[in-house]
This record gives sequence, structure tokens and C-alpha cells, in this order.
Amino acid sequence: MRIVFMGTPEFAVPSLESLVNSKYEVVMVVTQPDKPKGRGYKVCCPPVKEYALLKGIPVFQPEKIRDQSAVRKLAETNPDLFVTCAFGQFLTSDVLNIPKYGTVNVHASLLPKYRGAAPINWAIINGEKKTGITTMMTVLKMDAGDILLQEELEIDDDMTAGQLHDRLSLLGADLLIKTIRKIEEGTLERIPQNDSEATFAPRITGTTGRIDWGATARQIHNLVRGTNPWPGAFSFFKGERMRIWKTIIIDETKTTGSKPGTILEITKTGFIVQTGSGLILISEIQCDNSKRLTTCQYVCGHCVIAGDCFGE
Repeated sequence: MRIVFMGTPEFAVPSLESLVNSKYEVVMVVTQPDKPKGRGYKVCCPPVKEYALLKGIPVFQPEKIRDQSAVRKLAETNPDLFVTCAFGQFLTSDVLNIPKYGTVNVHASLLPKYRGAAPINWAIINGEKKTGITTMMTVLKMDAGDILLQEELEIDDDMTAGQLHDRLSLLGADLLIKTIRKIEEGTLERIPQNDSEATFAPRITGTTGRIDWGATARQIHNLVRGTNPWPGAFSFFKGERMRIWKTIIIDETKTTGSKPGTILEITKTGFIVQTGSGLILISEIQCDNSKRLTTCQYVCGHCVIAGDCFGE
């Protein structure tokens, strides 16, 4: 089977690797154009491109895959199947009509829940206990095609978005191969999605992680986990923006009469802080233009006392 793979970030690399190591022929990799990155704005290529070049696979990086020149180039590969995984561009009907068996997408949620750009982050932020991978047929409506296969994964209480990302990327690679085998065998059952059950996972921005201390201890803990490693949960402390990287829930209901965000106690393991409902321990922080520190390391160089308040 001749396959064109479309993907861009690190999440998509295991899926591409699984195809390369299978009996299938990856005739082209399509990915987003190289972009400036980091403080020096050095132009970097996407992780999927790096892997494809390492394996000697032709790479195509259209600015707009809907352009007719791009459509013609894709058609010239004479593909049996397109596979997409975190590609980053919508496919038009001209593109979707090219391959014999259509286009299979690897999506990091249990559809129809969490359609959209950031299903991994929002599953954690919203306190889900499980998520998973769905392979689906790509249609013109975002993440709304028929479900092919699904596999669940439990979300541990302290799992970060980064950790879940890595586990789902491997799960997706495995499920992709199972899906293509069933396509070949003609044994794949297509299950239409129930649009009334759909939820959405919009793109994460630099402000998504801003902490509302009036939220519950559980909600804040989930936000910290769900925005780690990017963009990071943050608050302001004594006029300085501070990212909060690690928290532990101490109590989910206790209130002390102190304003939410108030440091109640400074211990060897962290700051115990009042939230809108419950107490949370902050154990790892990072100020702008500084490295990550434990709270114990931070207080060695800063004056912090009980009664100081986050969010001010």
C-alpha cells in the first residue's frame, strides 16, 4: 500500500516511524513549512521532516495544501491512502478525493469528545480520568469523520500534559497500524460520530495557564498539570510573574477565611496556599528570566512570609 503521511510535531513522529517499520510504502511526507523558533528566531524544521529526511523519504512543505499546485503534486504520488496526524492544515475535498482508500486521521482523544487542536491539554485541565486515541476517516468538518478504532488510556492524578502526550503518541502509532491492516482486510467497521456528544478542545495560548485562585484546589492542580510543559500555569507574586510547575492537593474543601491565593504556611516541601475551596501545596516555581526552583530554593534568596498572596 502506497501511503502519503501528513504530520508536523513530535507527536506525529511515532506514527510515521510505525509506517516506515511496517510493510507499507511511505512515498511522501507532507509537513508544515520551516519556521523561526526560540529566542534567536533560528529557522527550524518540524520534527516529522527531520525524521523523514533521516529515512530518505521525499518531503513536501506546502504553505497551503489547498492550492492546486499542491493538489497536483499529491496526486502524482498515486497514493492508496493518506494518513494525517497533527498536520496543522485543513484538507479540502480536492485533496481528500485523491487516495483510493481515503484519509485516516490519528486523533488524541476518544471522539466525539475533544475535537480540535489541544485534546491532550484540555482532557487534563477538565479533570478527565481517561482519554485515548481514535483513528477516524477525515471529512471536511473538523474531527467529525467516522470512527474506525479507539483505545483508552487512564489519566493518573499527577500526570502532566507532556507525559500524556508521550504515552498517547506511542498508542496512536500502534493503533494506526491496526487500522490500516483492517482496511486491507476489508474488516473495518465505520462508526458515525454522534455530534450531540461532541466537545471541543481549542488551541492553547500563552494566557491559558493564568491561575484563578478562586477556583478549587482540584481545578488549579489540573490547570498546572494540563499546561505543563507549555505554556505553564502562572500567577503574579509581589509584582513578578511566576510560573507554577508542580502542585499537590492538601485538602479539597477546607477554607480558613483567608483570601484565595494566600500563603498559609511555608514548609520544607512548599507553600501551602488557600484556594477558593481547599488547600494546595506549591513545590516548584519559576520566575521570568530565571530557572526552575523548588520553593525551598526560592525562599533562600527571597523574603516570603505566611500571609503573602498570589495574584497581587
